[in-house]
Amino acid sequence: MDFDIPEDLNMIQTMIRDFVTNQLKPLERNLLGKAADLSDAVASLPAETEAELIKMVKDMGLWGVSVPEEFGGAGLGILGNCLIGEELAQTIVPFTFGDVTPFLFDCNENQKQDYFLPAFNRQKAAYLALMEQGKETDISSISMTAQKSNDSYVLSGRKISLSQRGDDYFAMVFAVTAPDKKPREGITCFLVDKGVPGFSVVGGEEQQGWQASIRVPLFLAFNNCKVAAENILGEEGKALSLGKKWLPQRRIIRAARCVGAAHRILEEATLQAQNWTAFGQPISKRPSIQAALADIAANIHAARLMIYEAAWKGDKGESIQREAAMVKMFATQMLHDMADRATHVWNGPPVIAGLPMDRLCRSATGTSAVEYGLDLQRNLVAADILKGLRV
Repeated sequence: MDFDIPEDLNMIQTMIRDFVTNQLKPLERNLLGKAADLSDAVASLPAETEAELIKMVKDMGLWGVSVPEEFGGAGLGILGNCLIGEELAQTIVPFTFGDVTPFLFDCNENQKQDYFLPAFNRQKAAYLALMEQGKETDISSISMTAQKSNDSYVLSGRKISLSQRGDDYFAMVFAVTAPDKKPREGITCFLVDKGVPGFSVVGGEEQQGWQASIRVPLFLAFNNCKVAAENILGEEGKALSLGKKWLPQRRIIRAARCVGAAHRILEEATLQAQNWTAFGQPISKRPSIQAALADIAANIHAARLMIYEAAWKGDKGESIQREAAMVKMFATQMLHDMADRATHVWNGPPVIAGLPMDRLCRSATGTSAVEYGLDLQRNLVAADILKGLRV
């Protein structure tokens, strides 16, 4: 294996690193708040600021790096996307380079114009309506129904979504169309527009102050909501297969973002160790502090090597089903553990309101808490092992 990153990807990584350093990190103070009580802290960027950043990225030719070329994106490979994700995750500013859920890659030509492109160009927010309250960990137990009525379907039920709220939006709604069949054959995804009778959304309001980093879920209600059959995304009964071929690489890129966040935690922890003194000397002199920093660095290195190897295999066209599951499982747990390890450097929880570490560690522990999908990753790895041992 060649451990050198190709020159073109090195150049892209440098461009992203400069963008994060010069454009995104200076905005962190605005998000964290400047008032004494931090009452002006917010979770997202103002629309005009985000628009300016999007224009910069488009001028760089990197908008939609993870989107296939046939959909108007840059079509960058898995390793390239990992490098970008790792750099973007080193700031608390919530900004992506035109990322779109792979579910929308299954849009037909008409749906591409009405749904994919508006989501890609940030004209509409795409709400993923998959989870149901009390059933977040079991997708197969979806209870929301869609009854066929001539050339339409009538949706009834409730969903929760962690998508970011937008002024204009549509929902990708997963509902049971064939209750007598298995979930893999009986769940269908519908594209539901804002304003359709029977469809309402509440929640998702942006928090301020110390709660700014806490995302309020969206609650989507469907009361005899009539949706045309042409609004089915993909095939009827095949919703759980949407975006399937893209999921392994998405898991690897998600893992790379964990590495990026952990790297920022290490940077902040190192500065704390160097600048904080106790009993007349920097706490970096303490063996226990040095051990904590070394553990964080070693785990970051291990996760990064796993991710780059999986990305390398994927870019060669090899099957990465097992590798993708393993790296997402390992990197997600690593980020949680390293955030916890960093508390030793602060001699307590490093969630001091007003500091980047507050958002970083809240995000790290929150990611672990909601990552119910980790059990799915373990199941995928175990199933692959049981089919034929390969280590």
